[in-house]
Parts: sequence; structure tokens; C-alpha cells
Amino acid sequence: MLNNFAIDDHIKSALKEDINFWDITTDYITDKNDKMTVFLNTRQNGIAAGLDVFKRVFEILDDKISVELFFNDGDEIKKGDKLAKIEGSANTILKGERTALNYLQRMSGIATETNAYKKAIGNNKAKIVDTRKTTPNFRMFEKYSVLTGGGSLHRFNLSDCVMLKDNHIAFAGSITKAVEKIREKLSHAHKIEVECDTLEQVKEALNCNADIIMLDNMTLEEIKQACEYISGKAIVEVSGNVNLQTISDIASCGVDIISSSAIVAKAYPLDLGLDK
Repeated sequence: MLNNFAIDDHIKSALKEDINFWDITTDYITDKNDKMTVFLNTRQNGIAAGLDVFKRVFEILDDKISVELFFNDGDEIKKGDKLAKIEGSANTILKGERTALNYLQRMSGIATETNAYKKAIGNNKAKIVDTRKTTPNFRMFEKYSVLTGGGSLHRFNLSDCVMLKDNHIAFAGSITKAVEKIREKLSHAHKIEVECDTLEQVKEALNCNADIIMLDNMTLEEIKQACEYISGKAIVEVSGNVNLQTISDIASCGVDIISSSAIVAKAYPLDLGLDK
């Protein structure tokens, strides 16, 4: 569960963006004492994520609102399920509806997409993980949704782990030079990951004692060869050309990690709505 102190400022900013000075529709048709009851319904099968965020939107607007959740994050939900009951000020419910749904639909869509990728891996040992290709200022919600859908997380930000990508390597002159320079200052608590496009780079990264070797856009045959060469001396990650049609074959090569931006970037919001 995301802590309120981590999300409240974000929600308040989203509400300010939407409501601004007033809601000229809601404020003109409701009185302060008007009450209403609505239900949160799902119109599509999926995995729920963000229910507490959904609830928190209404609580920030009005501490007297009642939001009763019937499901938990991570639960499978079916078309027609009632996920929650919201009772209280009609003014509050009508103003908060869209913002609350925006969080919940986006987060549930990511959890649902991630879960589909996890299932496609089958019984192979590989984990599906996300990337840093996230929506600016929405990363904590997207990464939480990946976890909720059964995925695992890559680094949260640039300070979590060293990742030497092609431009870092080109700037330093080689993988070896880049790793040597990094090790001069690196904390013992951080791992070094090296992105490799060729088997020769894999060998160089292994000779440098890289902790994680990412095989970028390699063929299945190249991935198998790289796994045989690495032989447990480093964590093997695969990235590039990962989708629901290819992930099973990639996982069967014996890799440890499969990273994909698709579980976030290509996830469609789950179809949810508030109905009386």
C-alpha cells in the first residue's frame, strides 16, 4: 500500500488542476446538504490497483465522505463487479469522480498488463520487471502497479544502481574503462549493470566482474549463447523486442530478468466507472 504522506501532495495537485477555482457544473446544480450514493463498477476483467488512492481522493476533498472498498489491490476483478460504495456529499462525489478514476483506471491497467506478461512467462525462472520509461511525476504509482500485478521492479531512479548503457560506454571508450572509473567511487552497496549489444561485449563485461549483464535486442540464439557463457557468474537481463508473443521464448533461454517498458507504456486504462 502507498502511504498517504507519499501520495497526498500528488493528489492535491491533481485536484487543483481539475477543479481550479470551482466546478461550474456541480456547484450550480448541488446544494451543500445534497447527498448521493454511487458504486464503483468494473466493465472489464483485470487486476485492481490503486483502490486506496481512489479512496484517498474523496477523503482529501471531504473527511466526512464514506468509501467502502469491496476488493483489495491485487485482486482479480470481473466485468460487472462492484468494487466500492461511495456515500456522502453529492458535491464532493461529483467533483472527485474523474480524478479518482484517472488514478484507479491507469494503475489497474498497468497491473493487468503486468499480470498478463507474468503469466506468459509460465514456469520459467525469469521475472518480468519495469523500466524508467514512466510518466513524469507518476512513477511511484506506476511502479506500485507493476508490483501489484505480480511484476518486479528495476531501479527506481538513477541513484539505485549503476547502469552503463551504450552512450556511457562510448563516452568512456570501452566497457572496461567505464567500469574502472565507476569502481573508483562506487559504494559497496551498489551493483554494476552493463548493457551489451554483442557477445564480445558480454565477455568484456564478465571479465570486469559486472553484477548484471543486460542483453539488448539480441536474437534468441545469441541470448542462449550468452547465458551459456555467463553460466551464473552474473545476473542475466534481457531487454528489447519483448512482448506477449516473444516473452515465453525469451524466458525459456534461462535468463533471470526480462525488462520491458510495455507493461507501463502500452497498458490501457481499465474500464471502470461510477454509477448510481
